Amino acid sequence: MSDERYVLSPIRHVLLDADGVLQDLPGGWYSAMEPYLGERAREFLHRTWKDELPMLAGQGDYLPVLAATLQEFGVVEPVTTVYDAVWKNIVIAEESFEIVRGLRRNGYGVHLGTNQEQYRGGHMRTVLRYDELFDVSCYSHDLGVAKPDPRFFTEAARRIGAEVETVLFVDDNARNVEGARAAGMVAEQWDLTQGHDVLIELLAKHGVSAR
Repeated sequence: MSDERYVLSPIRHVLLDADGVLQDLPGGWYSAMEPYLGERAREFLHRTWKDELPMLAGQGDYLPVLAATLQEFGVVEPVTTVYDAVWKNIVIAEESFEIVRGLRRNGYGVHLGTNQEQYRGGHMRTVLRYDELFDVSCYSHDLGVAKPDPRFFTEAARRIGAEVETVLFVDDNARNVEGARAAGMVAEQWDLTQGHDVLIELLAKHGVSAR
């Protein structure tokens, strides 16, 4: 932290997306659904992701909607079986969490900013213990608004208790990055495939040290 670029940085908080930044689904969503739907996995997922949008903002219950779509596509397994096998099949990116720990050691507030409906969000909070890992956790279903809406980021900054311009947001989705910037937040696009050295350099560009 002796480098003057860190001393002069206005950034005091880092807000991190979950999927693609902190965690991954092994093999990807399409592969995970193929045991149930084969070649129709892609069609199904694009349909159910569209159906899920209101639930990301806390409007409605996703499981009955998912169950109806599974039935329409001829899937006989119970919705909870499919949901547990696919939606809860989350692997934590340990190198990302090493960076989280490094940021915290250096005095930054480290927070979660993610689009999730209530069931997957609840799994992340309790089973993955994310509530213990982050200072403030901002789940879209709880905020009542989803990324890329700039209101998500305004509300996240309010919950963090910080001026929006003192928060650096990292997400794998370009539209979400644009939404954060529209709210006045500093933001960068990054995903796990780029490697963590790239993330460390992106943080350093804004005077933020994770080492």
